[in-house]
Amino acid sequence: MIKLSGITKSFGDQLLLKDLTFNINRRERVGLVGRNGHGKTTLFKIILGQLETDGGAVMIPRRYLIGHLDQRLQFSEDTILAEAALGLPENHLDETWKAEKILFGLGFSRADMELPPAHFSGGYQVRLNLAKVLVSEPDLLLLDEPTNYLDVVSIRWLSRFLREWPSELMLITHDRSFMDRVATHIVAIHRKRARKSEGDTGKLYSQILQEEEIYEKTRLNDDKKRKDIQRFITRFRAKNTLATRVQSRMKYLEKHEQLDKLDRIQTLDFSFNNAPFPAKIMISVENLSFGYGSDPDLFAGLEFEVHSHDRICVIGQNGKGKTTLLRLLAGELEPRNGTIRNHPKLELGHFAQTNVDTLHPNNNVVEEILSADGSRVAQTARNIAGAMMFEGDNALKQVSILSGGEKSRVMLGKLIVSATNLLLLDEPTNHLDMDSCDSLLAAVDAFKGAVVIVTHNEMFLHTLATRFIVFDRGRVYLFDRSYRDFLDEVGWELDETLKSARTESKQATRKPLDKKAKRQARARIQQERTRALGPARKRVEGIEARIMELEAEVETIDQALADASTTGDASAIAKLSRQSGDLRRHINRKFYELELATEELDRVSVEFEQNLKDLSG
Repeated sequence: MIKLSGITKSFGDQLLLKDLTFNINRRERVGLVGRNGHGKTTLFKIILGQLETDGGAVMIPRRYLIGHLDQRLQFSEDTILAEAALGLPENHLDETWKAEKILFGLGFSRADMELPPAHFSGGYQVRLNLAKVLVSEPDLLLLDEPTNYLDVVSIRWLSRFLREWPSELMLITHDRSFMDRVATHIVAIHRKRARKSEGDTGKLYSQILQEEEIYEKTRLNDDKKRKDIQRFITRFRAKNTLATRVQSRMKYLEKHEQLDKLDRIQTLDFSFNNAPFPAKIMISVENLSFGYGSDPDLFAGLEFEVHSHDRICVIGQNGKGKTTLLRLLAGELEPRNGTIRNHPKLELGHFAQTNVDTLHPNNNVVEEILSADGSRVAQTARNIAGAMMFEGDNALKQVSILSGGEKSRVMLGKLIVSATNLLLLDEPTNHLDMDSCDSLLAAVDAFKGAVVIVTHNEMFLHTLATRFIVFDRGRVYLFDRSYRDFLDEVGWELDETLKSARTESKQATRKPLDKKAKRQARARIQQERTRALGPARKRVEGIEARIMELEAEVETIDQALADASTTGDASAIAKLSRQSGDLRRHINRKFYELELATEELDRVSVEFEQNLKDLSG
């Protein structure tokens, strides 16, 4: 167990962490959440001893090993497998099969494992570092954004791997669905302090929101009471007959400290600027093929249409052509074969991480946003900068000093200022925090045009997509139903390969048991099943109950909205419409959480049933 007690840390005049206190208990998988810049990575560095605190202490048991994902790309071995095996504990150096298993799960092929690390891109080199820390089996594993360079298949594998992690884990990720799958507890850095709760992110944030609403109501009531008391004191201070009452009220004010108003926490709050589109078909793609130089085709024979209200998610393993496809649609690349026909009224906006290089380093944020549409006035650019969390003087920061996440927000700002009817978004969430990802999901959902998005975030895939372009099994094709249907009817090739490998491994290592040992094993499995299924069922029931509560709230608001429409109360209509939209998005997220929780319950149930069946066999 690790104890963090009273951790305080400042950088110059900026207080980042204040009296931050919580424990990481045995076998807890802790998700660390908070806005970008609120101290998550700083806290990791404090735990690792890379930063000193201004106050407080981190208490770590003796001989307790902490492992973390190293962002430095420095390798000494000749092959991927040999480099990954460097992470093995000293007494397990001959167990290279463990490194091979993890590399395979992270997307390396068997042929890749004999190639040198320098042969691979930076993203795959980060995966290699991830494999090294996973295979080292530390007592506490610290992972800061481990999914940033992973595709959806590797993310699914990693979530399963970490759910079975035998010791402690602390995780930072912008991917809410990944965190909720992995974490047993959530710690939020909120208003410079730590809040810890068992369960998922939604549960903790709901608690914080409820507590702050109660605090604000209490503060307003207290403020009103203090003003009433102050008026009484001012009015009757000179009257001798009321001196005792005046003194009593003065003592009350001295004794009861005035509650401070909570500072506003910056959040992304924006919507995309929609250009009208008069037809059904925006883009028609016929027999599309592409390859770089003399290399073989990345894909061939691809055909699809982009319709005016589509939400198309492009999914698959990295390096298969997803980003290339978006660049082809954006007109940045020419096809090797086939045609891409755009409607003459198409107004296209393209977001890509590589486009960050097109930002002018000497421009400030406002100037860079204005460069996307010179017809806009500076105040409009200021407003958009504010919506992108560049408020006040921060809007005048030069691009050259911005972080990767801040540059991504500038790119979004440039996209917002331009009127578009088709958005091409390539991994737009990579440098956003969890709350900003939620805001982006809401903005994309509300956009009146069409969206083609490359994303590995399964919450987006479940809640947003109407169709998919799938890169898997060496081909690319269109899938016209939901992501749940895709998983049920098609599934990922690597998922099936790993499942088959696990089954073979279990069969190979199984030892025959006598009758007594079988009875004992059966009793143990049934006890473990009861312990595992109880909390899983409780979580499913809790989410179902919350959905019913939210749906009842929507009915109440919709009735009020109908009444306001009858009376023509425009301000009430606008307010109630926003509330209804927010609740419906919340309900969609809860249905996604329910799907994950039910999937986990079914997985655990099937696993125990299979274990009992194997025992009988």
